Amino acid sequence: MTRRRPEVVAFDVNETLLDLAPVRTTLVELGEPEHVLPTVFARTLLTGFAAAATGGWCRFRDAFTSALAQTTGLAAADRERVADAFGELTPHPDVAPALRQLAEAGVRAVTLSHGSPGVAEAGLERGGVRPLVERSLTSEAIRAWKPNREVYLWAAGSCGVAPDRLALVAAHGWDVQGAQKAGLTGAWFPRSERAYPAVYEPADVVADDLSGAVAALLALPT
Repeated sequence: MTRRRPEVVAFDVNETLLDLAPVRTTLVELGEPEHVLPTVFARTLLTGFAAAATGGWCRFRDAFTSALAQTTGLAAADRERVADAFGELTPHPDVAPALRQLAEAGVRAVTLSHGSPGVAEAGLERGGVRPLVERSLTSEAIRAWKPNREVYLWAAGSCGVAPDRLALVAAHGWDVQGAQKAGLTGAWFPRSERAYPAVYEPADVVADDLSGAVAALLALPT
């Protein structure tokens, strides 16, 4: 399928745009090893995915605190303190230049997360780039989790574009796979993942970094 230059680019939030360092720091302050965060984050996704796959739903925050209970010895109050650290996230250094690339090209930018409402907005505001993002979408609004097809189609409808004119940029292969299965253009670049999962269909765009992913989307035929 020939992909066209998107009218809107949606960005995943956690890890893709925002650095989880404050969450890791809080865990360490509470006596947990630094390397526990990837395990907790992965179990959070597993919890949410399983809930959605079996016809249920849960909030990201509740999945996260449940994952903390499963993998750490933290008391309930401390688990809430770690979850609160998501409100302190800041953008990675490469985010502002990438968003400016889109703005200069006249392409709209949004965020698309299954995370807690307000996290993306607060992080973008803290990084001074919120004016470069048209809106922040969280699938909590429709009680769903990415990579469910309905989330991506809902995002396209919310932006007023056909699915094939919406692109998703994410540092998570599963998210890009879900977007492409829903008819969006997918763009992957490495952060916590070193390679795009070989078990998936190839990503429409694979780049070395965030700016490369954006540049490749802008270079697609109109």
